[in-house]
Order: sequence, then structure tokens, then C-alpha cells
Amino acid sequence: MARREALLRLHKTLTTRRTELRKRLGMELADLGQAKSSSATGDSADAAFDNSGEEISSQLAEMESRELMQIERALKRLKIGSYGLCEICSCKIPVERLNALPYSTLCIKCQREMEHDANWLESRGSSDWNKVSDGDGGMEDRHVNLADLELDLSK
Repeated sequence: MARREALLRLHKTLTTRRTELRKRLGMELADLGQAKSSSATGDSADAAFDNSGEEISSQLAEMESRELMQIERALKRLKIGSYGLCEICSCKIPVERLNALPYSTLCIKCQREMEHDANWLESRGSSDWNKVSDGDGGMEDRHVNLADLELDLSK
């Protein structure tokens, strides 16, 4: 019963945060639109300062938009009954983790595994372009005459 009550509290937290983010995003987008429509006055330093402020606002809006998408996804999972279950192993995600990150979709074990695999992929990220080919492995270097590839665009 305690888990059910915790999930209900988390639902309230998610919906409150969703409402807050929607309101903030609406105001930020309106401010950005208003800044674009207002005429630029001042020198180039003023314009640069205005542009940097718009860039920061735009990045903040993008981050909040991503958080909003994650919250929407968590609320959908709540509706279908899969909220609080790890998407990989289907184990229950501890309430403490959900309190810290209400839109978490992975248990700690699976999250660590995913992070471990991501690090492994990054360490192996240096590509060996000599192994890349566009056909069967038996391709040899061949001479290509660029004149043969040119198209007659006068037609």
C-alpha cells in the first residue's frame, strides 16, 4: 500500500511540474517571439548582447521541452500501469529513485549497465576507415576519372 501511495504522490508531482513547464515554455516562447519582432536599436555590442540572451533562453526552452516530454511519457506509463517498472528488466524501480527522478524508466542496475555500455562504445568510437567499404570485401583501389563523372547540365 505504501508504494501505491508513493506513486499517487509522484503522479501529483509530475502533473504539477508539467503544468509549471507548460506555463514557463509558453512565456519563454512568447518572449523570444517578441524579441524577434522588436526592432533592433543600438550598436553591434547591444545586438550581440541581445543575441546571446536569446540563445540562452532558446537553450533553456529546449531543455525544459525535453523534460516535459519525459514527464508526458511518465504520465502515459502511469495511465497504462507500467510506471515504476524498469523498461529493460521489468523489476520495480525503488520509490527513492522515483522520488529523485520521477520520470526515470530504468532501475539503478540497468541504468548502470547502460552507462557502462555507453562508455564502452565511446572508447571504441575511433573508427578504422580502412575497414569501410561500399560493396563486397574484395574491392580494390581503382582509378576514377573525374571527367567520366561530370554531367552535361546545358541540356
